[in-house]
Amino acid sequence: MKRAAFLIIVAVVFVLMAGAVLTRALLSGGGDDEARGPGRAMPVAVTSAEPREFAEVVEALGTANANESVVITATVTDRISRIAFDSGDRVSAGDILVELADAEAAAGLTEARAALREAQRELDRTRDLAERGIASRARLDELTSNMERARARVAGLEARVAERIIRAPFDGVVGLRNVSLGQLVRPGDVVAQLDDVSIIKLDFNLPERFLSVLEPGMSVHARTAAFSGTVFSGEIVNISSRIDPVVRTVTVRAEIDNSDNRLLPGMLMTVELRRDVRERLAAPETAITRTGDRVTVFVVREEDGRASAVQRTVRLGQRQSGYFEVLDGLQPGELIVVHGVHRLRDGMPVRIQNGREAASSRIAATVRSAAS
Repeated sequence: MKRAAFLIIVAVVFVLMAGAVLTRALLSGGGDDEARGPGRAMPVAVTSAEPREFAEVVEALGTANANESVVITATVTDRISRIAFDSGDRVSAGDILVELADAEAAAGLTEARAALREAQRELDRTRDLAERGIASRARLDELTSNMERARARVAGLEARVAERIIRAPFDGVVGLRNVSLGQLVRPGDVVAQLDDVSIIKLDFNLPERFLSVLEPGMSVHARTAAFSGTVFSGEIVNISSRIDPVVRTVTVRAEIDNSDNRLLPGMLMTVELRRDVRERLAAPETAITRTGDRVTVFVVREEDGRASAVQRTVRLGQRQSGYFEVLDGLQPGELIVVHGVHRLRDGMPVRIQNGREAASSRIAATVRSAAS
């Protein structure tokens, strides 16, 4: 008895569920028929066919480098007697950065210059006597040699003193200071790094198949995570003369103006190389319907105050950022359906939901433009 009662309950529940499903299907079918009936307009969203910029785009990752960069080092062993810069200072070519202790070299240079002046005076007196026939030619030659040796000694000591004065080789920004006053430095010890960042050299690699389309002067657009909303524009200045035989890529160098000093050497940048830039009519990808080899969109046409959808065959080009380039089949300003496309048939009445007044005014403007 219990088993029979259980089976009866299961059968009743099954019948009720089947009835609910059938009822919902009937109601849904009736609703669709009503919505698709000749007197009812299908709600759609539209947009205007407007020109957009299209281009052949190649993307790569690149590294920012300074226009000029050098590691400032000591060339002799001595103690630092003066530091004339601080980290982050902007310096000009020839500015003194560091002076090393040079008391002994300076004293030797003073002595050598005095000896040179004395040798010059002695030579001038002897030359005057030789012209009057009083001094011999041999004596004149001897004093000339003495004067030249004194001059050479002065030049050597001046070079020795100059080695103890470290100057900036070009205009730029000094990095972190790595030395302190009184510190003993040796040849090769790093004092600081100097970078000229007025121009950023951006190096990036591209597969060798792009070599045929690369040429100096092409524009590049670069982005970096530090300034995600900013596009930095530059142009290609050099293309490497060799292909990497391991990864089969070519190194390309572009230059970007950095007069605002926002970019720093070592930054990772996303590079976008654009060629064949053009303005073409565009259609959102949601408006495109493909049936075999046929590509169509629905264009909204309004007559006697009623809007209907007209299926139009189009020819597409490149896809970029959610839009297709329309090569043929559309006119500027025409309204195309972007939502509700798959429920439409050619000639079906439609109701524009995203601002009917604005859409109607665009249709009227398009009609007036075509009539004129």
